[in-house]
Amino acid sequence: MAKLMPVFLLAVFLTFVIASFSSRFSRIKSSETGHSVAGIDTEVQAEVKQYWMVFLETGPNQQQDPASTALIQEKHIAGIRKLAADGKLLAAGPFRGDDNLRGIFIMDCKDSLEAVALINADTAVMTGRLKYTIKPWWTVKNCLFR
Repeated sequence: MAKLMPVFLLAVFLTFVIASFSSRFSRIKSSETGHSVAGIDTEVQAEVKQYWMVFLETGPNQQQDPASTALIQEKHIAGIRKLAADGKLLAAGPFRGDDNLRGIFIMDCKDSLEAVALINADTAVMTGRLKYTIKPWWTVKNCLFR
């Protein structure tokens, strides 16, 4: 009986360890189904949604006079405000620096055609002051920056 006591204690210990890790392993396994996003608690399943990331760059037409440039910029900002009010633009802002990358939009559109149509209606794009590159981008649905 004295020889069986260490074996019994070892069996109890191993049962405890296996039980502890098996519940954790099953939670991790369930998060690998493609419904969760890295950095999100594995116990919470999050829906991932496609948005549109728009990189605004210096366009080919930079020769406007100062008054025209100011008017184009004013209409560009008004367009940004309208897109935001309509729920199509989730985030926007300029980049600092002397390179060609001027700003970014994150858009909530049903497809790339809608996003392109909205961007092409921007005065700065229409006049050639800005050009853009658009990429699909996925994140948690209704993700808010805090």
